[in-house]
Amino acid sequence: MRRRGEMHRFGPWAAAQRRAAALALVLAVGFPGAADLSGGALRQDPLPRPLPVPSSDTPTVASARDAAAWAAAERGLAWLAAEQGKMSDGSWRRGEAQYPAPLAVTALGSLAFLAGGNGLDRGPYGAHLSRSIDYLLARVDRDPRSAQRGYISTPGDGTSRMHGHGYATHALAEAYAVSPHSTRGRQLLELLPLAVDLIQRTQGPEGAWWYDPWVSVEHEGSVTITLVQALRAAKSAGLAVDARVISAADDYVRRSQTADGTFAYNLGSERTSVALTAAAIATLNATGTYDDPVIRSGVDAIWRGLEKRGGSRSGVEFPFYERLYLAQSLWQLSDPSHFERWYEDELRVLLSSQREDGSWHGATYGDAYATAMNALTLMLPSGLLPSFAR
Repeated sequence: MRRRGEMHRFGPWAAAQRRAAALALVLAVGFPGAADLSGGALRQDPLPRPLPVPSSDTPTVASARDAAAWAAAERGLAWLAAEQGKMSDGSWRRGEAQYPAPLAVTALGSLAFLAGGNGLDRGPYGAHLSRSIDYLLARVDRDPRSAQRGYISTPGDGTSRMHGHGYATHALAEAYAVSPHSTRGRQLLELLPLAVDLIQRTQGPEGAWWYDPWVSVEHEGSVTITLVQALRAAKSAGLAVDARVISAADDYVRRSQTADGTFAYNLGSERTSVALTAAAIATLNATGTYDDPVIRSGVDAIWRGLEKRGGSRSGVEFPFYERLYLAQSLWQLSDPSHFERWYEDELRVLLSSQREDGSWHGATYGDAYATAMNALTLMLPSGLLPSFAR
């Protein structure tokens, strides 16, 4: 298969043209706008306006920056596509990962292809997206007698668990949103509600979720974040989502904020981090809140945490996770200056750390995980993924 995304083929003008064409393609199929899931009635917001296409005659700093980011993301997608071809089932190799998580990584790879403007069997990586979505669909528990009906899992994957289910549900929802009338649309419409129902019926009494696909008195913030974003994507794709589930999750996230503005790993825990705080803000965005005292306090805490590091990234436990949620939380704020302030330095790090083959190295969950997460970060400002709409 011919590789796409080599640097000489993706100059600023060509990248911008493809981005505009991809956005036009997505708008043409008419996915619903982002849903406001904040208590009460669920409303549809208008679609985001297309980004202006940078002009080759009058380049600007922003357009040159966006073109460089898009070119790097395209190289990442090309590497993901080539690596996926080495597996027969649509997933990615996991031999180099310390903690293999094939389900979660396949879902994240799917989201990366979607964020690049691809649909099922449409776009330069449409066939690759279809293969990864088929992998996820084949792993939905559809047995009506099963207590875990709707759970998305794969044998031998002890890492993904409910994190993986959340990412997989998110990917299926986005795939349905951009390709509802595709050959897989009917299957997505049949199985996606099962995955959504599994999330809703396993919410715990505190309003959060744990690592396992059943109700638990235990709860954890990052699992909750992943599942709430999956519900947001499902609602945006037109599925029914229980507002009471969202309201309870929103309340849980708010109660996990500590006195200094950071967010804890779970209620009662003293463990906080920049990554958890960014992910919590992204979750509040997903429930329909973009600017309130809780979010402003969290953003202040993020900046204190980043400034305390002095630009160093050594010792960050989950750098790719942190980067994506920092990007998403700051991008969706009502004040865009926070994202701009953070993105300039982070983009330089991303561009300088990308390997010649287009990938990024990630020892913990593997190179495919690292590459998908970084590609998602780079493509976030394009707005092609409905979940990334500002």
